[in-house]
Amino acid sequence: MQRDNIKNQHLRPPSAALIFDNGEILLGNGLGALKSVIAELCFNTSQTGYQETLTDPSYAKQIITFTFPHVGIVGTNNEDLESNKIYAEGCVINQSVEEFSNWRAQDSLSSFLKNNNIPAITGIDTRYLTRKLSSEGAQKVALIHFGEKKEDLKNLRQKLKHWDGLENLDLATLVSTKNEYQWDYGLWKNDFNKENYEEFPIVCLDFGIKHNILRSLKNLKFKSTILPALSNIKEILNKKPKGIFLSNGPGDPDATIKLILPTIEEIINLKIPTFGICLGHQLVSLALGAKTKKMFQGHRGANQPVKNLINNTVEITSQNHGFEVDRDSLPSEIQETHISLFDGSNEGIRHKNLPVFSVQYHPEASPGPHDSSYLFKEFYKLVKTRA
Repeated sequence: MQRDNIKNQHLRPPSAALIFDNGEILLGNGLGALKSVIAELCFNTSQTGYQETLTDPSYAKQIITFTFPHVGIVGTNNEDLESNKIYAEGCVINQSVEEFSNWRAQDSLSSFLKNNNIPAITGIDTRYLTRKLSSEGAQKVALIHFGEKKEDLKNLRQKLKHWDGLENLDLATLVSTKNEYQWDYGLWKNDFNKENYEEFPIVCLDFGIKHNILRSLKNLKFKSTILPALSNIKEILNKKPKGIFLSNGPGDPDATIKLILPTIEEIINLKIPTFGICLGHQLVSLALGAKTKKMFQGHRGANQPVKNLINNTVEITSQNHGFEVDRDSLPSEIQETHISLFDGSNEGIRHKNLPVFSVQYHPEASPGPHDSSYLFKEFYKLVKTRA
């Protein structure tokens, strides 16, 4: 095994490794599938919701460092999935949890990872990794769970050096649904059922949509038709939507917008009420003339403070993005509505004259706080006004 520039802890014989493109190697214990992956390393500061995080399609081609040490303690179940599988390439965990304990649990995290063919590494100082990512920015890494067999890491390091990273990489169309479908399940706890909502048909363009977004829309009686990311304007208008929702998703927005720009421009020009979240926010902004850029370390966690510039309040939000809308590039007809209190980056916009608004963060949470769930009501009001 390659052992130059290796950091190691006091572990049983290592069965996994995390390899950086500068040659640094961290040895640990393997979990999940026996395989190797190459992706961008990031960190998530959430203290709960690791299953929802792993199954968020926005984490495609990323390896997640969980800063909370006890990941796996509540096991996994079939209700907390945010998609039909794990989309993260792998994960890094501080402590291995052999036994889980929760009345809702149906299986262990290890089995969940194995069943999804996803590798993980434990026994790693995640505080060290978080400080490294905070000071050095996003990192290209390889993660390998090699089990009991000895592994030559040289070839894997060579593959890592030839991977270009997430910039200029469209992933949204890869994780998008291939066929249209309807959604008919609401939230477990119906927060909106005290009001009498009308049913409006909407189209959701799927760039990596989360289930809790669809649940939140259903709770407002939206009749959601989910279409593939590359659906054209004719296919969208055939559904006679009263509103358009642009979902979250992975990858570089500059790469995805090249494939879908005419469609979003036509939606905006037709004055169909439009709401975007995360990647959807970036795509709307690009279509309106703004620019996006890669962030130094990104925002990932369920404790991100955002200032609402409209009513001068603060929301604690759930976020997952490594690209941002360049707030200095916003055209004059665009109003900035939200900013990050961590670094001042853009977190939301609305058009001054057209029924279009979007936010960078995740008002549906899952995991995370519900401070921003009101945005779904704002979308409902916009659709109802124009219906």
